Amino acid sequence: MENATLKKKHADQLIFLGVLLFLLGLVTGLVVPVFTNPRLGVSSHIEGVLNGIFLIVLGLIWHKVNLPGRWLTIGFWLALYGTFTNWLGILIAAIFNAGGMLGIAANGKEGSPLAEAIVQFCLVSLSIAMLVVAVLVLLGLKRNANQAN
Repeated sequence: MENATLKKKHADQLIFLGVLLFLLGLVTGLVVPVFTNPRLGVSSHIEGVLNGIFLIVLGLIWHKVNLPGRWLTIGFWLALYGTFTNWLGILIAAIFNAGGMLGIAANGKEGSPLAEAIVQFCLVSLSIAMLVVAVLVLLGLKRNANQAN
């Protein structure tokens, strides 16, 4: 697929999925009182809203990210993985009171070892994914700026 076509497809999907994640964050906010750990429920709500906005903005600038098709696709999927996993990982922590890795946000609570392991995997893997996304987007924007000069 040609890069321009790929960028357009990715941009449209990033915007659509960003609005979806924004909506999921809003719905999460409505049910905060039912979570085992409401404080983490608020965190999941905020993560959904902010990560949804991030995906929307990323979709709006995607056409300026000058990378080879393979790297565009890797960045696209890592952005989706990182943002949705951020919301979902904290949501799992809120439901199962698993916040050992979350410090003050968990209010000192810890869940079962399985729940803690799932949340820890989510947090570590999404952090790596989002660091890679940030580097790829910065490199792509820099290449775009250099090409324009």
